[in-house]
Amino acid sequence: MNAPLESHAVHASAIVDEGAVLGPGTRVWHFSHVCGGARIGAGCSLGQNVFVGNDVVIGDRVKIQNNVSVYDAVTLEDEVFCGPSMVFTNVYNPRSGIVRKDQYRRTLVRHGASIGANATIVCGVTVGAYAFIGAGAVVKQDVPDFALMAGVPARQVGWISRFGERLPLRLSGNGEATCPHTGEVYQLVNGVCSLLPSHSQL
Repeated sequence: MNAPLESHAVHASAIVDEGAVLGPGTRVWHFSHVCGGARIGAGCSLGQNVFVGNDVVIGDRVKIQNNVSVYDAVTLEDEVFCGPSMVFTNVYNPRSGIVRKDQYRRTLVRHGASIGANATIVCGVTVGAYAFIGAGAVVKQDVPDFALMAGVPARQVGWISRFGERLPLRLSGNGEATCPHTGEVYQLVNGVCSLLPSHSQL
């Protein structure tokens, strides 16, 4: 059984607006700002100079590294990792002189996904569970579960396990592969990768 989490902790230089919800064990570090409508789960870490908007939902055990802004209309499910200086957007065609707050496109990052340093997630996409977005990639379309993405614009270059090990599977078709670290078995059926439930180890 996991030990109970302590109350959340906020550094003296950080700002958490009234109304924001922080789960137990969540830590907000130097010079960060959490807006009043934000909902943040338990055991999260918000690094230095992180901004979290009002219309943002963050699950449990999420790690947001330094210099990341999580803008309105973004949802991060449990155990998402956001690397240093990666970027979310919420308007597809911004103009300084035109207000488009009613045109925000929602972005969803599913359970366990990782986004590398300096990557950009263009608004309106879903990043699948346990997907891995390589450093500096620019994601402009939905990402499948367990997909390994790289490049500008991002394209799929492989498959990755929950533990973060590359799986020897083709990008399409059918196949089966085992995570070398956990022994979990992954199955590719018609280009869709999934973890076989009977082999779940984490």
